[in-house]
Parts: sequence; structure tokens; C-alpha cells
Amino acid sequence: MLIGENLVKSFERNEKRGKKTEFNAVDNISIEVSQGEIVGILGANGAGKTTLLRMLAGIMKPTSGQVIFRDGDTRVENELVMKGKIGYLSGNTKLYGRLSTRELLDMIGRIHGMDTSEIGERIAEISDVLNMGEFIDNRIEKLSTGQTQRASISRCLIHSPQIYIFDEPTLGLDILSSSAIIEFMLKEKEKGKGVIYSTHYMEEAEYLCDRIIMIGKGRIIGSGTLEELRNSTGLSNLREIFRELVSQEEDLYEF
Repeated sequence: MLIGENLVKSFERNEKRGKKTEFNAVDNISIEVSQGEIVGILGANGAGKTTLLRMLAGIMKPTSGQVIFRDGDTRVENELVMKGKIGYLSGNTKLYGRLSTRELLDMIGRIHGMDTSEIGERIAEISDVLNMGEFIDNRIEKLSTGQTQRASISRCLIHSPQIYIFDEPTLGLDILSSSAIIEFMLKEKEKGKGVIYSTHYMEEAEYLCDRIIMIGKGRIIGSGTLEELRNSTGLSNLREIFRELVSQEEDLYEF
């Protein structure tokens, strides 16, 4: 289980005449994801989603609050060990264009301390799951957008993490590539993996997520199962639910 407790991340921004003010990109958010669960994160641009995910993945230190990883009943204290149990997909990850996907996965597997035979077995499994057989030995710089995204996702899988944190994994992809990634997420859930899944696509969240957390200006403005969100707002469509919850926050966004 991955737990974020009372997470806050503060930054400074420049105002007029060189004046600097502090603001919270993430403002006292608590979140957890268990094995075999997909938790969706929804929010407009600038809501704080990516900052939250970076803290949960151990990429960014919170200003206050803490991130806890539990392996069964045991808390994992070592930060490097914790990171090894997480597969994090950033929205702006850059890959080594001159490498093939196979070479990339081999390199990352070695970084995680895997032996040669184990890496080979995992690469074959991942290639089959993400349907990468036709391009796995091509240079990454030659791949299409959908193929590159699958290559990027594959690097998060090589060490068989317990928790996935995915930031907009289907953004800009065609229907077939998006479908392959979504179905992969469901299969990983069936294997008992936990997933934190940030998306702008409401239909994806409705289809995939066991629970949904909606964020606005760094704060949680709504959370629960789809059914709970429907019951609390009296609305059936997730897009309408999001708009309704945002509208309840005075001066939060303009539409």
C-alpha cells in the first residue's frame, strides 16, 4: 500500500515589481492506493496533479507531510527500496532515442539489479503484453507516438513494481494504442498491483477506476467511487460531476 499523509508542496512565484509570494501547489492532500486497486486523479491544468504524483513517486520532497509504503504489514523505510517498488510514468519522460526499446529495458533492468536471464524473460513478457514485437528492436527515435508511449510504459514494468503511478499515459494517442494501455492496467490490477492513474479523459476514469479523487488548486474537491460521487451530487455523468464540484469552490476556475 502507498500512502500520502497531509502532503503539502509550496513554491514561490514572482508578482509585480519583483515581489515574491508563496503558494501551495498541493495543499494538505491525503491519498492511498492498495494492491489490486486503481485510483483515478482528475483535475484541470495547474490543479496540482503532477506535483502530487511526483511526491508519491519519491521524485519530489514534500514541504510537509509524508509518503509511506507498506509491504504487507511492514513499513518500507529505505527510500531506494521504496522507489524500486514503484513504477512511475511522467508526462514528459525523455527516452534515449538511439537505443532500441529492448536495449533500454536491458539497461534499466541492470540498474534495478536484475540478472541477465531474468531481464530477458521480463522483456519477452512485456513485449507480448504491450504488443511491441514489431518495433522492440527499432531505435526509439524512429517510433510513432503510440509506440514511443508503449516503450516509455515498458520501462516502468521491467522490475515488476507493486505500485504504478501513471501521469496522463494515453494523452495524444490513437484509439488502438490507448486501448492497449487501458487493458494492460486492468490486467495488472487483476494481478494485485495498485495503480494511481491521472487522466483528463473522464470516460477512461469511469471505465478504469475503483475510486476517483478530484483536485482543484491543490485541494481535494471530491472523492469516492463513481456511485458515491453520483449519489452525492445527483448527477450521473462524471464530467458534469467534476464541473459541479468545481463550481462549488468560489473563484476556483473559470469555464
